[in-house]
Amino acid sequence: MRFVGLLRGVNVGGVRFAMADLRAALQEAGFADVRTVLASGNVLATADDDATGAARRVRTVVLERFGFDVGVVAVGLETVRAAVAAHPFPVDADRHAYVVFATDPADLRALADGFEGEGDDERVATGDGVLHWEVAKGRTLDSAFGRRLARGARAGTVTTRNRNTLEKILAAG
Repeated sequence: MRFVGLLRGVNVGGVRFAMADLRAALQEAGFADVRTVLASGNVLATADDDATGAARRVRTVVLERFGFDVGVVAVGLETVRAAVAAHPFPVDADRHAYVVFATDPADLRALADGFEGEGDDERVATGDGVLHWEVAKGRTLDSAFGRRLARGARAGTVTTRNRNTLEKILAAG
C-alpha cells in the first residue's frame, strides 16, 4: 500500500530531526520508496501494512531512532488525492484551507458534532474520511474550531495539513 504518514509536531517545540535521517530510518525498517515532503513530518512510503499498521511502525521507528513519541496518522495516498479534489471551499488568498485527518473516524465525528463556527471566520465540512476546514488567515490557532482541534491533536490521533502541503505531497507521490 502506498501511504502518507502525517507525523504530529515534528520540527517544532524541541522535537527535531532531519527528514533525511527519518527517510533512512524508515528504509532500514523495511518501508519502500520512502520520500519526505517539507521538514514538518510528511512521509510517503510503500508497505505491506494497512494504514493502522504503517502508522504504528512509523511511530515505533521515530521513538526508537530519535527518542520522540509522536502521533502518526497514516492514510492511503488515494485518500489524500480524493480529499484535495473534493475540497468544498474555493481558493481564497485571505483564508487557509486545511484537511483534518484522524486515526479513527469517530474522532472526526466528535470534532464536527455540534460545531457551528464563528460567522464568516471559519467553515467546516464533512468529507469522505476527513474534515475540510477553512479559516481566515491569522485565526487558525484562536478560532473556535482551531481550539477544538487542538484538544484532539494533543492526543496524537488527529492532525491537519494545509491544502498547499497536500498538493506538494501528491506531486511527490
